[in-house]
Amino acid sequence: MVLFATSSWYCCLIRESPHAPSRAALCPQTSPLVPQANAGVWSDVSKALETDAFIDRAADLLGGAVRVPTEVYDEMGSISEDARWEVFASLHEYLVQAFPRIHTTLQLTKVNTHGLVYTWKGSDEVLKPLFLTAHQDVVPVNPDTYDQWVYPPFSGHYDGTYVWGRGSEDDKSGLISLMTAVEVLLEHGFQPKRSVILAFGFDEETSGMQGAHAISEYLLSEYGENAFAMLVDEGGEIEEQFGALFALPAIAEKGYLDVRIDVAAPGGHSSVPPAHTTIGMLAEMLVQYELHPFEVQLKRDSPMYHHAQCLATYAPELPGSLRDAVLESVSSDKALRRAQDLLFEDDVFKALVGTTQAVDIIGGGVKSNALPENAMALVNHRIATDSSVASVKEHAIGLVKPIADKFNLSLTAFGASLTEVQDSPAHGSVTLSDAWDSALEPAPITPTGPDAAPFQLLAGTIKTAHQSRRSNVQLAFSEDSEIHVIPSLGSGNTDTQFYWKLTPHIFRYSHYYSGAGPRASGMHTVNEACLAEGLVEMITFFTALILNADEASL
Repeated sequence: MVLFATSSWYCCLIRESPHAPSRAALCPQTSPLVPQANAGVWSDVSKALETDAFIDRAADLLGGAVRVPTEVYDEMGSISEDARWEVFASLHEYLVQAFPRIHTTLQLTKVNTHGLVYTWKGSDEVLKPLFLTAHQDVVPVNPDTYDQWVYPPFSGHYDGTYVWGRGSEDDKSGLISLMTAVEVLLEHGFQPKRSVILAFGFDEETSGMQGAHAISEYLLSEYGENAFAMLVDEGGEIEEQFGALFALPAIAEKGYLDVRIDVAAPGGHSSVPPAHTTIGMLAEMLVQYELHPFEVQLKRDSPMYHHAQCLATYAPELPGSLRDAVLESVSSDKALRRAQDLLFEDDVFKALVGTTQAVDIIGGGVKSNALPENAMALVNHRIATDSSVASVKEHAIGLVKPIADKFNLSLTAFGASLTEVQDSPAHGSVTLSDAWDSALEPAPITPTGPDAAPFQLLAGTIKTAHQSRRSNVQLAFSEDSEIHVIPSLGSGNTDTQFYWKLTPHIFRYSHYYSGAGPRASGMHTVNEACLAEGLVEMITFFTALILNADEASL
């Protein structure tokens, strides 16, 4: 989710910079896209979704899914060996009972036992299918926190406002909103021209390797590369920023690499120590790491630069100095540097733009009077959209090699020996490696220009869904409040990392609105909860998206 702190910035009135280009040209907005050929279905479904009875129905459907504790852990065995996977069969049984029309109309394929792929076959096979996805799994609940929950974490309790429990927001709200949208369309007799594929992985919170990875292989074998019109997965939501309402679809994700540093040297009794133990040598490497973070530069082709342009265009409470700098930066490098300095006062925005590094794990030594033969540390990196895994590896080598040379340590970096032949043997060794073999390049950036039909379809649908339910979501805004759709960036990685070959038009967007007041909870923590009105907002969006995609040229 893209969100940056505003407490250090002050409010101001919108004003035009004399050197700035037209604001509308910097962040053009599409008009609401209302289904035309499917107008009758849209009208009937919209009316049904507005009722109190439907809110209760949606909340009940989500509550039932939450009550199935589909927790996944970092260390899980294969599906045939680890009994903890078996709970997903119970969720599948629930889905069959909760969505009878889907299970009598759509074709269900189970991939790697627990992955679900539903095919709603359209009447026109020439049209590329619409691909919609979510995940079934949830992060575990720490048993020590059970007594801190307002309602038990797998109760699925609905209090008339929120549905409570682990996964109620991340991501069973996505799964249930997709399934409910399709079920309701079936209830109203809709038959698509464009096929719709629903795919639900089951280990997104760990790696996605058994779920979405297997699903991607299946879909590639069935459809081939670039076979889908567009893809929507979990991601950005609807938020207020600087006095305006924004929808924040993420059009890219940062890359990922965990660099492991292992230092080895002879042990012995600590009463006769060397000048530097493995822990001391590793410590110097880590100090150098933190003294030399990656240079962060805001570039005009960055998704976050476009994000800032949209804020400068539509956010009335953005500071005037920042607004002027962003608007003028289109043609002025000096203004771009000024905008960067102001934007980077916010640590979250700066982190989204650049490659980050964090020393997260360290270990070494077994006894207070024994020299440690081995010491290790792990440095986590989230890689900027304009960088690469190779660049991060080069950065790590550049920091560690001088220290390895200083202490006469041989260096092996990512499988290659980088030690020069010396007269005397090395005192020890240092090894750099990809800790979990999980290196991931930054995601391709989804096109968003006026000629990018999938993005225009998404943006127009977002506005239509918002208009349709504005009487229910206007907790902080007047009825004529406008929602602005602005591209954003995902700081983490979703299951879409496995779907790059299926379509270049990938959007990570949940269309969830938590309301004007404080959230009941946060994801992955105590008291996770989903606002029932927000859940119906999601269902409305997916309903409109399916109908609009059905009559669009994609």
